[in-house]
Amino acid sequence: MNTGILTISLDFELHWGRFDKYPLSGYEAYYAQTREIIPRLLDLFEENKIRVTWATVGSLMAESLEEWNHFSPAVFPSYQLDKFSAYSWVKSQRNLPGEALFAPNLVRQILDCPGQELGSHTFSHYYTCEKGQNHEQFRMDLKAAVRISQEKFGKSLKSLVFPRNQYDEQSVQIAGEEGFEFVRSNPSDWFWQHTEEETLVKRIFRTGDTLISLGKQSFYPKSSLSPSRPVRLPASRLLRPYKGDSILHRRRIARIKDEMEAAAKSGQIYHLWWHPHNFGFFAEENMEGLRQILTWQKVLEMQYGMRSMHMEDTASEVLAKVGT
Repeated sequence: MNTGILTISLDFELHWGRFDKYPLSGYEAYYAQTREIIPRLLDLFEENKIRVTWATVGSLMAESLEEWNHFSPAVFPSYQLDKFSAYSWVKSQRNLPGEALFAPNLVRQILDCPGQELGSHTFSHYYTCEKGQNHEQFRMDLKAAVRISQEKFGKSLKSLVFPRNQYDEQSVQIAGEEGFEFVRSNPSDWFWQHTEEETLVKRIFRTGDTLISLGKQSFYPKSSLSPSRPVRLPASRLLRPYKGDSILHRRRIARIKDEMEAAAKSGQIYHLWWHPHNFGFFAEENMEGLRQILTWQKVLEMQYGMRSMHMEDTASEVLAKVGT
């Protein structure tokens, strides 16, 4: 039976994914809430037997700034705009509260939860398409991510999610050379291409597409996966957080459920993603939306056989069936 697949990947980053956009001061409660949400997410995933890839920034695996320095690469990215460098940002700070940056205890909880895959979101939330950096600096960043995961947790990393969804062919190739077998790629819609070249029009279309169809079909056939390593698993939909807009939020959840059902009926892959810190505001409303999605997955599993699989599961099973 050709059954559909729900794949979930999470970009776990705390402030390492936001330092170039938002100040740390004033967001302490936001990250405190995020830290409380993650065990609840894990409980919800375990209760519903949901398998998830946690694409984790290597920096947050450190216990402290001292340990972070120990695992940091010898070569830093040479961005033209210094604001993109985590290393420059750290140097500019007088006070760095660890609660917003370091979470090895949460990584251990992820590893202890059944069905969860620890993946990578690079070591420093590295932007592979920003001007000034080069691919060898990216390689060094990946090596640092692999090292901290292996030495602290004994885990080899197989799945990679590129920060800000920025990547080019050479960065994908380097990821494969550094041992990553699976990467999350972008939807084929024009407004998801070259995310380093952000425009207002792209943002409007990406936001609008969560409400009504403005792009291509979001789910895709298993036969579309190429066996070349690393295997690319396109994203289908970003689960946008509730921000006080109850009508729009209900519409977004309903659209996701409709897309999941269509994928289940046709035996295709639906790849949902978001950031755990997206639940840092309006935690209960966001958790309720997620519960609706996971409950719906169980309905689709009973009716059409739709299964929950993380990135490694999905690519490995699909490619094994075609003899790769």
